[in-house]
Formats: sequence, C-alpha cells, structure tokens
Amino acid sequence: MKDQLANIILFHRKRSGLTQLELAEMAGVGKNMVYELESGKQSVRLDNLLRILRLLRVHSKITSYSEAQYKHLEKRFSII
Repeated sequence: MKDQLANIILFHRKRSGLTQLELAEMAGVGKNMVYELESGKQSVRLDNLLRILRLLRVHSKITSYSEAQYKHLEKRFSII
C-alpha cells in the first residue's frame, strides 16, 4: 500500500510538471513532506496527504469493514 501511494503521488506530480518544491509550496507543506511521501513514509498527517492528493487531482476513498469482515478479523486475530 505505501509503495502504491508513493508511486501514485510521484506519477501525478511528474505528469503535472511540478517539482517537489512547487507541489509543497502549493499544498502549504514542506518539501520534505513531498519527498517523504514519494519515498513511502508511512506516518504523515492526513490533512497534508489529502491536500496533496487534491492538488494532483487524485481521488481517494476511505472505506470501513462490514460487520461480517469485522467478525472474521476478530476470530483471526483474537481481537476482543
């Protein structure tokens, strides 16, 4: 997942003709943030990630497990 997201951001940034610095300035984040996302960093602020994705016109979707999926996970991982 992390490598997929990194590749998506890198692809769309380059397709947009933006440098890391330009994208960072447009998103109001530091250049290191863009570099870290493109390098697969796993811990970033969600609002910063969403801002970058929105600027690159990348649509994202957050979903939740169904009740059946939760029960399966509870059994499999002994979640109480």
